[in-house]
Amino acid sequence: MTKGPNKIIFELSDLTFLHRKKIKSAKLDNLSQRGGVFGDKPDIVKGSEKANNRSMVSLHELSEFSEIARYKGDIVYVKEISTKGFEVSGKMLAQFRTLREIRHENVNPMYGILIDPTCYAVVSEYCNRGSLQDVIKSANIKLDWDFKVSLLTDLVRGLRFIQNSAVRYHGNLKSRNCVIDSRWVLKLTDFGLKEKFRANIEPELADLLWTAPEHLREPGFCMKGSEKGDMYSFAIVTQELILRMSPFGMVDLKREEIIKKLKKPPPLLRPSVSPQAAPPQYIQLMKSCWAENPDLRPSIEEVYHQYKTISGGKKLNIVDSMFRMLEKYSNDLEDIVKERTLELEEEKKKTDLLLFRMLPPTVAESLKTGRSVEAEMFTECTIYFSDIVGFTTISAMSNPLQVVTLLNDLYTMFDSTIDNYDVYKVETIGDAYMVASGLPIPNGNRHAGEIGTMALDLLSQCGKFTIRHMPEVPLRLRIGLHSGPCVAGVVGLTMPRYCLFGDTVNTASRMESTGAAFRIHISHTTKVKLDELGSYKMSYRGEVELKGKGLAKTFWLIGKDGFNKPLPEPPPLDR
Repeated sequence: MTKGPNKIIFELSDLTFLHRKKIKSAKLDNLSQRGGVFGDKPDIVKGSEKANNRSMVSLHELSEFSEIARYKGDIVYVKEISTKGFEVSGKMLAQFRTLREIRHENVNPMYGILIDPTCYAVVSEYCNRGSLQDVIKSANIKLDWDFKVSLLTDLVRGLRFIQNSAVRYHGNLKSRNCVIDSRWVLKLTDFGLKEKFRANIEPELADLLWTAPEHLREPGFCMKGSEKGDMYSFAIVTQELILRMSPFGMVDLKREEIIKKLKKPPPLLRPSVSPQAAPPQYIQLMKSCWAENPDLRPSIEEVYHQYKTISGGKKLNIVDSMFRMLEKYSNDLEDIVKERTLELEEEKKKTDLLLFRMLPPTVAESLKTGRSVEAEMFTECTIYFSDIVGFTTISAMSNPLQVVTLLNDLYTMFDSTIDNYDVYKVETIGDAYMVASGLPIPNGNRHAGEIGTMALDLLSQCGKFTIRHMPEVPLRLRIGLHSGPCVAGVVGLTMPRYCLFGDTVNTASRMESTGAAFRIHISHTTKVKLDELGSYKMSYRGEVELKGKGLAKTFWLIGKDGFNKPLPEPPPLDR
């Protein structure tokens, strides 16, 4: 047998069992044969395979107090009997037999005792969740109030069963002796060891924090217990669970000082629990259980019935809480899904709106579904270009922030204006603003009219525009239009852009650059389209040299029937 810190590990090669002693009593001999005392077969071993070793270590790490081994293939808890001069007598075996026969869902079953040349040990069921103390200390385990009530209810039910059994009282109740199995059921353990068995046990100072004051004051203290003492211990465990704090953890005193004050009041020392820490019924019940006078403490039956009353007569456990949560969630699920769906739709609309401002809706939908967007040829469209005359001078007289503010104000106004027309904003480059109509969705022969009316509207808006940091300087817009075929497509994967290509784009740019302030310069092709629509007013400018095109007849768009917005007065031309 090898020993480690806080654990005993039994190796098959090291384990030796004493031959069964002659037992005069047939009843005790029967107990031995049924496994109440483990005999000469090596039933308790530690798995020799590496996988089993890892499993044992993993289970051990759940609780620093666990001493684990295997018994008939199952993990068991092995607690060494540290009593000096302990001997297995017939009376002692009878006591263990009584404990072995106790069975309740909130009491940890004992299998028997291990007799070994080097030690004696009590063997009981292993609970892999560890002790209640482990759970309280674990920051990874979230304990809501329903969870806490479930554990306290299990404790009350287990303690009630013990006090109504032949054992009569627990006598050693503390959070470390409340173990939790895989189903989160709390079970009481380490009980029923009478005073004679405990006579030579030297209690640890920390364990005395759960002990009732009347037992602390008894001469020749030997870990005695009583039913009323159990109720005091129950109250201290309740404080631990409510606050997730060790006994008297809020008291700024050493353990020796706390024990001294408990033994010799006044002043009366008890844990301090805020009224907001738990429902008032539970706090009041806890305080009554740690009353200084044992006769004033409620019995376990009274506590049990009060718990039933508080919970409406229902058995509270974590499984019931889980089912209640599932039922509530199921009832609310439809509303939650509907609400979340509406929120998702709203967010999708916002995302789509932003995406459609960057790309045409048809193109954006294709990209969202993962389809490639092929370049497309449009036989008829009209393209608008504009820029600000003297923008270089304005920029030189402004700081960068003022330039950005100017362009943002101007293009925000432009963007809100073009929303009234069947046009698509292609892009802005510095002070240049580019718009097209007839693509990406063809609109018949209306493209020239949409762009023409839009240009008049933008020119009117520009006449009223004021530069924030230079209010005395007019913003002189220069506009150029041209109609014809072009190719459009998406360029790039990162920050994709919907771009236009072709001679029509170049010509529209030349119309803008050769235009004049506060004027709309249009090509002959655009004039023809506007004439077909009628109601547009144009004047002949003459032949203009276009770079790469030679001389071309161009016109000014000066108005439209029914368009009553004022237009700014253009400056006289140089020629």
